[in-house]
Amino acid sequence: MAISVAGGVRPGKIIEIEHRLYQQLILGKQKAGPTLLDDLDRELEADANKLDVEREAILSRLLKQIQAREVFEAISKQLTETVNNAIEHQLASPELVLDKSEINESQILLLELLLAKNLDATRLRPLISNLSWLCRDLTNMVNSPAFRARRPQSSDVRVTDIKLVMNYIGIENLRTIIPYFCLRNWLPSGNAKLLWTTRKLWRYSIVSGIAANALAQLHNTDSALVYSGALMNQLGTSVVLSLSARLFDKTWGNWIREASSSRDKEVYDAVIATEFPAKAVFEQVLSHGHKLNWQLLELLKFEQSPLTQLLKELDQTLTYRELSMPAALVARANCYAKVLLLEEMRQIEPQERRLMFDYYELSEQEVLRLKAQNYRKLDLL
Repeated sequence: MAISVAGGVRPGKIIEIEHRLYQQLILGKQKAGPTLLDDLDRELEADANKLDVEREAILSRLLKQIQAREVFEAISKQLTETVNNAIEHQLASPELVLDKSEINESQILLLELLLAKNLDATRLRPLISNLSWLCRDLTNMVNSPAFRARRPQSSDVRVTDIKLVMNYIGIENLRTIIPYFCLRNWLPSGNAKLLWTTRKLWRYSIVSGIAANALAQLHNTDSALVYSGALMNQLGTSVVLSLSARLFDKTWGNWIREASSSRDKEVYDAVIATEFPAKAVFEQVLSHGHKLNWQLLELLKFEQSPLTQLLKELDQTLTYRELSMPAALVARANCYAKVLLLEEMRQIEPQERRLMFDYYELSEQEVLRLKAQNYRKLDLL
């Protein structure tokens, strides 16, 4: 007789499957395709490919020479340990993480205001205006060829005024678009070493968001909270990756310059061939990712925010059945997204898929609704 695992304390197998998804996102060697809105430019992709080829060529040459290999192993180990120690030091203090991150009160207040039943454009506009990257993203979207076709007149005139930009987009559509752009801004950017990781995490986040929105609509629940909660559930992971990438780049760059100044080719090659410490960062994501989701918001004085409460609930609640309806919908959306991506990567068995759906109590109706969604294109408008 089969024993159902539905809703109780998460079995070890469920935890293993969920960790497997993050292993594939952070440690997996497969390359991810272009993301939605083509947000990562081709130049960075070319840099990433060039870096991979250069590292592999140097590593292959070093491994053929015993002495050079010993130098590589010693230098690489020392560099990696230096970076890992710096990462551990910063992640030990949520206050220090917040100080080093690009998250601020204005961003969270903006997300908070988007949860209101009746949006007030006069309160949103100054907050948007103070975020230069958000103004740029919204303006670029409104002036894109695809969007211009929707504009009723003067489609060839570039819109720059943020009030007009918001009017073209529509106040209700901002509920979908702004959390989308916020998460994208928090992900590591301009970093060739993390290009593929960023793309995979971005896709997972968007699949979760689309699934959460579909489930919220199916159950007539607050879709703004559930959708934003699904995207914000990757806030901590994004911050850990961004912080780690900056620390690695800073240390790696210093070592490269020192080796170049000393004209020590062996040391230079060893530093070039040293990879980003993805395994150690993966462990830090598992340790800190979900906690930072709500700890950072509390440090910004948003303890009572529905978003903070939802993210804290997802992190601290021991069993699925104890979750509130909004948190349960986010958990189910995350479950579906994990299964979908693991299936695309061929990293999950049919019985494991059933186990995941059983634990998170995904009904046949919900699965049918989720299967009908287009996860390759976010319907922004």
